[in-house]
Amino acid sequence: MARAYNFSPGPAMLPEAVLRQAQADMLEWGGAGASIVEMSHRGPEFLQVARQAEADLRELLAIPDDYAVLFPAGGATTQQALIALNFADPGQRVDYVVSGHWGRTALKQLVSVDVNVAASGEAGGFRGIPAREEWRLSDDAAYVHITANETIHGVEFRPAWGHVPPETGKVPLFADFSSSIASEPIDVSKYGLIYAGAQKNLGPVGISVVIVRRDLLERAGQPRADIFDYRSQLKGESMLNTPPTWNWYVLGLTVRWMLDEGGTAEFDRRSDEKARLLYAAIDGSGGFYRNDVDASVRSRMNVPFFLVDQALDAAFLDGAREAGLIGLKGHRVLGGMRASLYNPMPVAGVQALADYMREFQKRHG
Repeated sequence: MARAYNFSPGPAMLPEAVLRQAQADMLEWGGAGASIVEMSHRGPEFLQVARQAEADLRELLAIPDDYAVLFPAGGATTQQALIALNFADPGQRVDYVVSGHWGRTALKQLVSVDVNVAASGEAGGFRGIPAREEWRLSDDAAYVHITANETIHGVEFRPAWGHVPPETGKVPLFADFSSSIASEPIDVSKYGLIYAGAQKNLGPVGISVVIVRRDLLERAGQPRADIFDYRSQLKGESMLNTPPTWNWYVLGLTVRWMLDEGGTAEFDRRSDEKARLLYAAIDGSGGFYRNDVDASVRSRMNVPFFLVDQALDAAFLDGAREAGLIGLKGHRVLGGMRASLYNPMPVAGVQALADYMREFQKRHG
């Protein structure tokens, strides 16, 4: 079997070591006589898996003790709906900074609150992030929401570039970190809440991570079913109902793998190297390839790019597949190509893509 380099934006590439461990444990886990897929989430075996996953995630992200960690089923879009229910009173104002498709999608999940779009990059085609001095924040907002990395439009708030965390005064900052979590060290204490779908940097689709300051959980929020109440989920260890146990288990393996590889500092270094390789291939092509994002906010995780002639797209993708490079077709919102460079993508995979791009240009340029 020859595994390709998978540049899919999610469900995304998983580390081979994690897949091999999951394969070995599929039939029987830890001498228990059953697969991890078959075990009760109430049993001691799975409770050990779940609690170790939380402990490892806390270590990986340096999560302070005054923050709770939840592992809800579903993806980030579900959390986009739940955060307003849990942390905003009916009719209370919430501030949103919209930097791309997923920031705009987050707005669609809001009901029974007063939504203030404090800033938006839409007028510029989401090629940049509005400067902080342009944000029109509300003093009485329940929270300020940002999307740390836009998976489709390829713009990223980055601490290293001074973009995050932006100052929001006494109003807590909430952030969707789905496609950039654990790609570099972050100061969790600067946020009221961080959430992420797992299927990009943390594991498989079907489970999310929510990291929330414990005092915020004391807010009444809006009327909601118990299953949608973060306080109840915390009390039940994210197991009010049967959780996606296999997904949780693989998430735990992935987090452990990241720790063993050197943690967020190491993946920060690798992310820089991978992004430099790919952007150099784009910028050095003389216009054969282009990326339209403002260089100061270019994502290291998701790199959309376009060929000089759209008629070459099919040939580019066919040749890429033959070269063992898959998942490069751009999102329907933008078209073109997109390479996702999440933590499991090795530097060698990005080097192979850059080499292929140069070779394709020689043949078609």
